[in-house]
Amino acid sequence: MSLKTILLPVERHDQNSTIFDCAAALARVFGSYVEAVGVRSLVADIYIAGAFGGVPVAQLPSTGASGEELRRIAEFEAKRSGLPPGDIAGSGLRFAWRDMDPLDDIALAARARAFDLTVFGRVRRDGSGPRMGSLEATLFEAGRPILIAPPQPAKTFGERIVVAWNGSTETARTVGFAMPLLERAQQVMVLSVEGSGVPGPTGAEMAATLRANGVTTEERLVPASNRAAGEVFLAEATAWGADVVIKGAYTQSRLRQMIFGGATSHILMSAELPVFMAH
Repeated sequence: MSLKTILLPVERHDQNSTIFDCAAALARVFGSYVEAVGVRSLVADIYIAGAFGGVPVAQLPSTGASGEELRRIAEFEAKRSGLPPGDIAGSGLRFAWRDMDPLDDIALAARARAFDLTVFGRVRRDGSGPRMGSLEATLFEAGRPILIAPPQPAKTFGERIVVAWNGSTETARTVGFAMPLLERAQQVMVLSVEGSGVPGPTGAEMAATLRANGVTTEERLVPASNRAAGEVFLAEATAWGADVVIKGAYTQSRLRQMIFGGATSHILMSAELPVFMAH
C-alpha cells in the first residue's frame, strides 16, 4: 500500500512554493508521480427560487490565470523543488504538467478520483491564496484524501504523526487512507480532546489497532480547558513535535461549522504543519 500518484492543483497566488515543497516531500517518501493541473474559479450556478424548485441561470465567466501562465508557474516550481520530469508510466520520483484547459472545482474533484492524494495550500482567513471552494469540492466529491500544505515548509515529513481522534466515521476513514504514512512513521500519537468526540471507539482502542498493525503508537486524552477542539489538537501536536496531523474532515456539517465553528474549520485556516484529511 502506498501513495504513488499525487495531484497538484495550480493557481496564481503566493503559496505555490510551499505547496510544491510539501508535495515533493511526500513524493520523495514513496517515489511518487506528481501531476500538476491548472484550476480556475467558476462562479456557482445561480438559482431563482420558485414554487417547484430552482431555475438555473447561466454561469458567469470563470476567473483566474491562463493555462499557459499556470504551466509556467508549475514547471518553475517543480524544478525549484527538485521534481524531475517524467510520466505516470515511469518509476521513481517524477513530475508532469497536464496540458488541458484549467479545471473548475467540480472537474478538479472528478480528476482527483484517479489519484491517491491531492495537495492544496492552507486557506487564508482574508480569502487570498488557495480557495476553499476547490479544496472542499475535492474533499466531498473525489472520494480520496487531501494534504494541506502549511504556509512554511516543514523540516521533516511523516516522522512524527498525530492522529486527531474523535471516534467518527470520517476520522476512521482518514486513518485508513493514511496507513502508508503511519506505517513509515517513527512515532504516532492518537490524540483525543475531552468532550469533543462522537460515539465510537476511544483513542486507546484506535491506538491498540495501530499497534496491532506494527505502528509505534502512544495515546493521549487531554482536557479542552475552555479551548476549541481544533485549537487543542494543533497546540498539542506542535508541542509534541509532530510534522503531520491526520484529521477527518467535517464530522459536523459545513453549515454548522460556518455558523458555530468547528475543529475542521479551525485546522483548515490555522495549521502550521501539513494536515492529511478525508471526509
